[in-house]
Amino acid sequence: MIARRNFAHGLLFGFWFWVWVVTFRPSLVCPHLRPPATIRMHAVMHPQYATSSNACSGTARRLVFRRASGTSHRGFPHRKSEKRRAVRFMPHATAAASDGLPTLYDVPVSNNGARVRLILYWKDMEHLVSVKNPSELGGLKSETYLALNPQGKMPLLVMTPDEDALPHGLALPESEVIAQFLLEKYSQIGPELIPGDLHQHALAMLATRVHDLYIAPVQGCMYRGPMGVAKRAEDIATIAKQMDAVEKIFADAKRLRLNTHTENDHDDDDTTDGPFICGPEPCFADAALFPTWIFMERILPTYFGWDGVFEKRPLTEKWFLAMAADTCGARVLGEIRGGLNDWHGAGRWETTGVNDAVMNTEYKWKY
Repeated sequence: MIARRNFAHGLLFGFWFWVWVVTFRPSLVCPHLRPPATIRMHAVMHPQYATSSNACSGTARRLVFRRASGTSHRGFPHRKSEKRRAVRFMPHATAAASDGLPTLYDVPVSNNGARVRLILYWKDMEHLVSVKNPSELGGLKSETYLALNPQGKMPLLVMTPDEDALPHGLALPESEVIAQFLLEKYSQIGPELIPGDLHQHALAMLATRVHDLYIAPVQGCMYRGPMGVAKRAEDIATIAKQMDAVEKIFADAKRLRLNTHTENDHDDDDTTDGPFICGPEPCFADAALFPTWIFMERILPTYFGWDGVFEKRPLTEKWFLAMAADTCGARVLGEIRGGLNDWHGAGRWETTGVNDAVMNTEYKWKY
């Protein structure tokens, strides 16, 4: 009798245990019924990420990624290296999505970064892109920053995870890449900043190309060190040569506008006067060149003895003055000059060897 009752109790227990398993733990008997990782992760989301729908969606993806990187496969235990990698990737994502906006990592004195900032100012897009110092990721040479930009340079634009298919947001280095991306993505906001005339557009691209290929790579000769005296003098000569090349682009652009003006015979058309590279309105080429000319206009006369950077370059001078008078251009001018003043106060041209190099009269410094 007792054995029969125990047997009945066992059947009853087994029945209810099976009901519990099927109801609450179906994956124990049917692995394909396991609920998605995103559903499990939402339950443990930290309250700080619940400030907006964008933040929540981005965080959910990051949590899924962390779990995937640390999950054991085929019975193998977690490896410490996998755990470290999962933790390291978190700052990459949260740095870009902490305020729900794409993030531009840059500093005020950066001329390459100023190219992007000037476009943001002209298009009135500061509320759409957050600008942060790379120090918030540990600096340009930190492991976190290098994972986003292996070159360890700025500027760097990091999109929010919900803007693209990457779990941590698309990371775009290189100022011209960032500039063209922003112009395309936000083409409906503010001025277009792209010349409408095909020939003027080509000259704008040429001016940007000359800057990026022949000036930017050697601009460090004006303020970096240590550097060999001969190499520094050679790069200063290169800068002078390329400034003349840019003056020619200004002249070609004006000549094209003049020819178009004559053909159309519009007496009230002042597009031949510029004052910007491609006419009366600024474009992406103006944003590319102006910050670097701020460097040269201040550094070359002050530390290398030039009488000025606009001698025999009247069109460049007219353009520079117009850019400096522009509201957004004046803002960038103040940002960069403020940084250069800080460098001067810190004795940068003494510590980098620039002042000692210029004292060597065997080389030409003044153009």
